[in-house]
Amino acid sequence: EAKQLEETMAKIAELPAEPVFEIVTTMGVIKVKLYENTPKHRENFAKLVFQKFYDGILFHRVIPGFMIQTGDPLTKNPENAPKFGTGGPGYNVPAEFVPEYTHQKGALAAARRGDKVNPYKESSGSQFYIVHDPYACAQLDGDYTVFGETIEGFDVIDKIAAVETNNRDCPLQDVKILKINLVKD
Repeated sequence: EAKQLEETMAKIAELPAEPVFEIVTTMGVIKVKLYENTPKHRENFAKLVFQKFYDGILFHRVIPGFMIQTGDPLTKNPENAPKFGTGGPGYNVPAEFVPEYTHQKGALAAARRGDKVNPYKESSGSQFYIVHDPYACAQLDGDYTVFGETIEGFDVIDKIAAVETNNRDCPLQDVKILKINLVKD
């Protein structure tokens, strides 16, 4: 395990300033670029990708005209359905608010617990969302860390946002992350 962590940290050290990743889903590929000016989120996301943490995780919260959310490891087991949205790697990431990073369409932002239990607005260690509608998400600017943006696959975001959901905004048909790959130049 120590050797695996050492290898992961070596890969992170070699990342370009703004690495590009392909989020391969059951509905298509979303290509995202992570921001250099949110280094804690950039490195954490890359670490989880290199450890294959996201492989097999569902989009568990889909609200059309708002956002699509994923990153909860509990979604790998359907028996956990009542707890979807509460899981993570066991740690939070300190907030990194950068004024020019806003909730534009396709923005990647870290999910987090509410202000009452999370006054420092720390991000979930693994859950993130992708903005579907920037106008509906504008009020989140400065309260949730935006750490990347979609550069290709806006149609896939639209397709995921259009799936039928239950009363908890959970898709009725699984929408899964198959894998996330670092894109090499």
